[in-house]
Amino acid sequence: MGNNEQTSGSKGPNPKQLNPMALALAEAEAAAARGEVPVGAVIVDEKGIVLAQAGNRTLELKDPTAHAELLVIRQAAAKRDSERLIGCDLYVTLEPCTMCAGAISFARFRRLYYAAADEKGGGVDHGVRFFSQATCHHRPEVYGGLSEEPARALLQRFFAERRE
Repeated sequence: MGNNEQTSGSKGPNPKQLNPMALALAEAEAAAARGEVPVGAVIVDEKGIVLAQAGNRTLELKDPTAHAELLVIRQAAAKRDSERLIGCDLYVTLEPCTMCAGAISFARFRRLYYAAADEKGGGVDHGVRFFSQATCHHRPEVYGGLSEEPARALLQRFFAERRE
């Protein structure tokens, strides 16, 4: 059974069968189709239920802060009626930038999973390494390299097409 296939008699996909990084990659693909940098993000709660998913929308919204991570944080916070997303996990297709790392810390995520490292713009394991700073008050568990190859290939394809 695939990640999003329904079980007999169910009214939708079983949340336990969903692969959050696969959903994030689908959001990244949709972002690329809109001409946005292909980054997607998904938030799941303590039970693995998807609370929010989005892809970058900086061009569409004419908003430099409309990164996938910030969009899903806003959606999930509104859904939970709280600025804190304690116990939640964030899946994102590219290592978050410093701005997004700050928001991840403020939201109090339990874990951060990212696919492709971002040596130039990343703020978690590259660049300023936000969670290593003394001024960082909350550090989620961080796991990089999850589904790295498809995420990296999507980014490389996107930027190669722009250079042609």
